[in-house]
Amino acid sequence: MFHSLLLLAQVTGQAAEAAATHGEPATGITKIFQDFGISWPFFLAQVVNFSLVAFILWKFAFKPVLATLDERQKKIADGLKYTEEMKAKLDATQVETAAILKKASVEASRIIEEARKSAKDFLDRQTQEATAKANDVLVKAQQAVELEHKKMLADARTEIARLVVVTTERVLAKKLSDADRASYNDAASRELTNA
Repeated sequence: MFHSLLLLAQVTGQAAEAAATHGEPATGITKIFQDFGISWPFFLAQVVNFSLVAFILWKFAFKPVLATLDERQKKIADGLKYTEEMKAKLDATQVETAAILKKASVEASRIIEEARKSAKDFLDRQTQEATAKANDVLVKAQQAVELEHKKMLADARTEIARLVVVTTERVLAKKLSDADRASYNDAASRELTNA
């Protein structure tokens, strides 16, 4: 390719020189080159040099820089995507945490309410049992008092009967016979026992 460019420059340069030597007026590009004093071989050499430098810069400078920029843009895009994902996960976690806390709060309230109810029921049962025991003790105490009262009355009757008999014996000892005394004693005992 480079060889064909040099050949084209030589042909064009020779044509321009031939036209100039024959006295023909230059036309188009040839006139512009002559007016500005540009030589075709130097122009083509500069185009080739520029193309070569541009190719080398593209291959060894721009391409790696562009690849690095693309890689960085990809990393930045991945980082932004990751940040968005993490933000979404964080939001989801916060919502889930709030739901769990709310559920735990409701559960704790329910457990506390059950504990209060259970404690109240237990207290009521204990109070009822204590009242029943106290009533049993009171009833047993009243029964014991009645039994003691009956026993005391029976003892008092027996003692009174004995005293009456002894007193009656002393009063009647001189005038009554033994049979009359026994009958009075029996009658006094029956009356005291029935009363």
